[in-house]
Amino acid sequence: MSLQFSGNKDTLKDYLEKMTGKRISLFVTDNSNSLLSIRKKGNSASVRMHWMFLNAGDEVIREVTDFIKTRQGRTPLIREFINNNKTCLKKREQNTRQPRIRTQGRFYNLKKIFDDLNNEYFRERITASISWGRGKARRIVKKRTLGSYCEQTKSIRIHPILDRENVPHYFIRYVVYHEILHSILRGEKNNGRRLIHSPEFRKLERLYKEYAKAVSWEKRWICK
Repeated sequence: MSLQFSGNKDTLKDYLEKMTGKRISLFVTDNSNSLLSIRKKGNSASVRMHWMFLNAGDEVIREVTDFIKTRQGRTPLIREFINNNKTCLKKREQNTRQPRIRTQGRFYNLKKIFDDLNNEYFRERITASISWGRGKARRIVKKRTLGSYCEQTKSIRIHPILDRENVPHYFIRYVVYHEILHSILRGEKNNGRRLIHSPEFRKLERLYKEYAKAVSWEKRWICK
């Protein structure tokens, strides 16, 4: 789940141009071998990135802009984001082993949360799988991708930083609910732009009974 970034290609392109001061040609691909590549020429830059980055959080995108500007330095958030979303990468072999599913965390069971939401809001029609991701739960980063949905594998991943005693149950449910919506809404187009968080998405998101409380808690949490 992106905390602030809107998540569509054209908005991302505009943001990259604003932050880098360069004319950006942005290509979104499904290339699993080259997830992020940049070619610069004068005041222009050609950026090719895997489509998973359209769902990246603000801090990851800011690290991408720094990478475009300097092509130097460490990129820990980009690496962590890719590692946590490996299920979105195209599989070469037909009989590829399915990604490891881990639903029971230290404090929360994602399968139970998913099943409760599926029954309460979706009449048990959602068939996506769900699992804790592979990120490092001990590392604190203020803004990150807390969840993601991969259309190719029909799978939801939740960042393990949320498997903590001080994270409210209603907030975990909100993140899972948000990703379930991604599994049933493919995004709308507005003037040729694909909107991942479309008006219809936001309307359905607000149907979550504890939406206001969850958003309020999220804002306080990321500002700590």
